[in-house]
Amino acid sequence: MKRLKRGILEQLIEGSAEPVFVARINHPDWPVVLSNAAFDSIAGSDAVVGQPLADVVEGLVGRDLALEISETVRGGDETSIAVELGTREYLLVLKPIHTAGDSNAQHYAAYWRGTAGAANVADNEIQQALLKAKRRIRDLSRDDAVTGLLNERSFREVLAHDWAVAAREKASLALVSFTLDDFPAYIEVFGRHAADSCLRRVAQAVRRCLRRASDVAARVESENRECLVVLSHSPADSGVGDFAATIAAAIRELGLHHPRSSESRFVTVSFKTNVCTAGNGNRSESEFLDSVLD
Repeated sequence: MKRLKRGILEQLIEGSAEPVFVARINHPDWPVVLSNAAFDSIAGSDAVVGQPLADVVEGLVGRDLALEISETVRGGDETSIAVELGTREYLLVLKPIHTAGDSNAQHYAAYWRGTAGAANVADNEIQQALLKAKRRIRDLSRDDAVTGLLNERSFREVLAHDWAVAAREKASLALVSFTLDDFPAYIEVFGRHAADSCLRRVAQAVRRCLRRASDVAARVESENRECLVVLSHSPADSGVGDFAATIAAAIRELGLHHPRSSESRFVTVSFKTNVCTAGNGNRSESEFLDSVLD
């Protein structure tokens, strides 16, 4: 962004009574690069700039909506979501910002528009019903029916997108795969229905342990093994192992009885981690994923 253009944009945003911030999405962390005083007042902090988009939104409206917003940004979509902050209602409008000659947005603007009056309430209710239906249709195609995590096809799409972004920045991503120990023996004892229930509870434990709204988890098949994979956007070689161990401990603490396990009396998982700087060498995102599935 040229200095003059940035200066004009800053003045326009700062002069708005509407809370606004802009995030840079061609960077792995999606950092907030601009915010105005109106937004800082609802965020309760003047240190929003530089923080990841997902973290800022999660701190304001919770993880579920932050996950929804992360999916919107990844898909390059524009959307509006009704949210409550304290005693006030807002319509959060997310809009990709395109520059001339560039079909891929490099920034996203978030407008927090106050709502008032019965007409606005009715309009918002209709809009939310439509958005809910749209999300449900999308989820049916993206989510694994058993675990509720992303299915393999959708996960590979997310990984390809995030890999391309990280490659431009020479940034790192982390993958962790979890394999349920002796799970074929569990199926033999309890049957497929109980095994699906077990998988669902394990997946819920994985999701609860995700550190950031931009992290994603999926169910991926690998040589007839049940495998859950997590893509992390805040990787550090020293921290990924601890992160994986925390998830493994949470799964064991579910206390799911496994009479034929060679590891424990309960359902446990083994894990494999890898941290990779995207864009280094000839490695692809598929090879990166294969490295934790082999």
